[in-house]
Amino acid sequence: DKLKQSAETPQLSKGGARNGPHDLTQGPITKTLLTFALPTLGSSVLQSLNGSINAIWIGQFLGERGLAATTNANIIMFLLVAAVFGFGMAATILIGQNMGRRDVDAVRRTLGSAFSLFLVISVATVLVGLMTAPAILRLLRTPAEVFDLALAYLRVIFIAMIPGFLGVLMTMALRGTGDSLTPLKFMALGSVVDVVLNPVFILGLGPAPKLGIEGSAVATLIANSVSLLGVVAYIYARDLPIRLRGPEWRYLLPDGGVLRTILAKGVPMGMQMFVVTGSALVMIGLVNRHGTGTTAAYGATNQLWTYIQMPAMAIGAAVSAMVAQNIGAGKWERVDQITRAGVIANLWLTGALVAVVAAVDQHVLWLFLGNDTASIGIATRINLLASWSFILFGVSMVLAATARANGAVVGPLVILAIALLPVRLGFATSLEPRLGADAIWWSFPVSSLVSMLLSLAYYRWGGWRKAKMMGKPSHAEELATPSEIPACPPSPVADPDAAPLR
Repeated sequence: DKLKQSAETPQLSKGGARNGPHDLTQGPITKTLLTFALPTLGSSVLQSLNGSINAIWIGQFLGERGLAATTNANIIMFLLVAAVFGFGMAATILIGQNMGRRDVDAVRRTLGSAFSLFLVISVATVLVGLMTAPAILRLLRTPAEVFDLALAYLRVIFIAMIPGFLGVLMTMALRGTGDSLTPLKFMALGSVVDVVLNPVFILGLGPAPKLGIEGSAVATLIANSVSLLGVVAYIYARDLPIRLRGPEWRYLLPDGGVLRTILAKGVPMGMQMFVVTGSALVMIGLVNRHGTGTTAAYGATNQLWTYIQMPAMAIGAAVSAMVAQNIGAGKWERVDQITRAGVIANLWLTGALVAVVAAVDQHVLWLFLGNDTASIGIATRINLLASWSFILFGVSMVLAATARANGAVVGPLVILAIALLPVRLGFATSLEPRLGADAIWWSFPVSSLVSMLLSLAYYRWGGWRKAKMMGKPSHAEELATPSEIPACPPSPVADPDAAPLR
C-alpha cells in the first residue's frame, strides 16, 4: 500500500523555474524567492498590457464613447474582483501550509471547498449583475451618451466572470503549491486570445459577427474560458496535487471547517481592496479641485505607478507562499530569513524601477499627455515627490504578507486603513490650503512611512506568530489515509541568507 501511495503521489521539486509544485521549505532563500516572484511579476505585467491593448482597440474602433463606457463598467468589475480576492488569498495560504505539512489530502479538500465557493459566487454575480446593471450604472452617474454601451458591455462581461473567477482561483492554488511559472503561461495564453479576438468581434472580421463594444466582452469571455480549460487540462495531465479523482470529488461539497476559515480570513483580506479603492476615490476628488490639467497629469503618473508597484506585489506573493509552506512544515527559523530576503529584494527592485522612471518620465509621459507641456510638468513633479514612497510601502507589503501567511489578517488591514484614510487623506486635506496640490503628493510618502513603521512594530511586537489559520477540517477522516508528499533531499547549495531578520 505504501508503494502504491508513493507511486500515485506527486513529487515536489526544489524551488526553481520549472512547472509543477515546488518545495519552498529548503534551499537558498533569495534564489527561491526571486525565481518564484519573477513569473508572478510577469503575470502582472501581462495583465496590465492586456488591459492597455484592449483599451487601444476600443478607443481606435469605437471612439471615446466606447472607452468611457468600458471605463465605467471596469469600476464595477474591480469592486467585484475585490470582493472575492480575499477568499482566493485565504485558500492559497491554506494550500501552502498544507503543502508544507506534506498533506495532499488537505490540499485537495481546500481546493474543493474553495472551488465550490467561487462557483456559487460567480453564478450569483451573473444573476444579480444582469438584474442590477442598469441601477449600478445610474448610481455611478454614467453619462447618458455612454449608458447603453456600458450596459451592453456589462451584460456580457458578467458572464465572462464565471470562468474568470475560477481561473484566478486555479492559478492562485498553483502558486500555493509553489508553482508560479504555470500561471504565467496560462495568463499569457488568455491575454493573447483576448488581444487577438478583440478586433475580430468588434469589427466582425472573417466569419465573426460584428458586435461592437459587446465584441470586446465576448473576446474576454472566450479568453477566460480557454485559459481556465487549459489550466485544468494541464493540472490533470500532470496529476498535480490540486486535482480531484474518484472519492475525492466529494470535496466539492464544502467542508465546514475549511469554508469557515476561507470566509473568516478572506473577508479582512478582501476589505483591504475596498480600503484602497475608497482612498483612491476620495483622492481623485481632491485632485479634481486643481483643474483638468492636474487631473490628467495625476492619471498619467498613475499609469507609471501601476508598473512601479508590481515588483513589491510579486515579492509579497512569493513571501506569502514561502512563509505558508515553511509554517506548515514547522520551519519557523526560516520565516524571518524569508521576510528579510523579501524586504531586501523589494528595496532593490522597486528602488531601481523608481530610479529608472524618474530618469525617463518626461520622455514617457507624452504618450498619455501628448504635447501638453504644462501637464507634463505637473506630472513630473508628482512623480518626483511621490513615486519613491512605493519603496517604503513595499516593505509594508512584505511584512503584511508574512503575517497573513500565518492567518493574522486583521492587523495588516488596520495598518492599511490607518495609513490610507486618516494619515494620507488627513494630511492632504489639512495642508492643502497651505501647500496647494503638493500636499496631495506629499501625502503619499507620509502615509507610506507611517505604514512601514506600524508594520515593523506589528511584525516585532504584534503577536502575529500566535495566530492560527485553521483547526482540523470537519471531515478530515473521511478518506482512509491522507496522501503525503515525500520530503525532498536538502539542497546542496549553501544558503547565503541564513542571518535572521534584526
